[in-house]
Order: sequence, then C-alpha cells, then structure tokens
Amino acid sequence: MILMDIQEYVAKTGRVSLNQLENHFRMNGDAIRAILKKLIKKGRVKQLIQEKCHGCTCCSDDIIEFYVWNNPTLN
Repeated sequence: MILMDIQEYVAKTGRVSLNQLENHFRMNGDAIRAILKKLIKKGRVKQLIQEKCHGCTCCSDDIIEFYVWNNPTLN
C-alpha cells in the first residue's frame, strides 16, 4: 500500500521534501500531499514549509516543502 510506503520512507529519512517524494515514488505532488495529509492527521508526520529567500525565483514550492517524521515509536 502506498500510504505505508510513504510512511516508511519519511520515517527512514527523517526529513524529506515533496520534490524528493515525487521523484522517489514517481507520483504527482497533489497525490502525495493527499496521502501525507492522512499521516499528518494521525500525528505521524509534520509539514514544514520553508520561506523563500528574499527575491528568490530559483526554488519551486515543492523543493522547499518538507515533511518530517513525528512518531518515534514507529521507527
């Protein structure tokens, strides 16, 4: 099941960007966000959105959108 795969990947890496998840699972960012939303509701993952540097035009939003593992009992 993809939810479990994403959960295990985030737990293993500790901190991962949406871009990394898109590349690893070869999925659309919106589909991954929907799955991550379930993990956030369960308290297993937290979302971190980094602010762009002043005037930055280099980074896309999915590169600075991070997810961190928040449930050490499932490591």
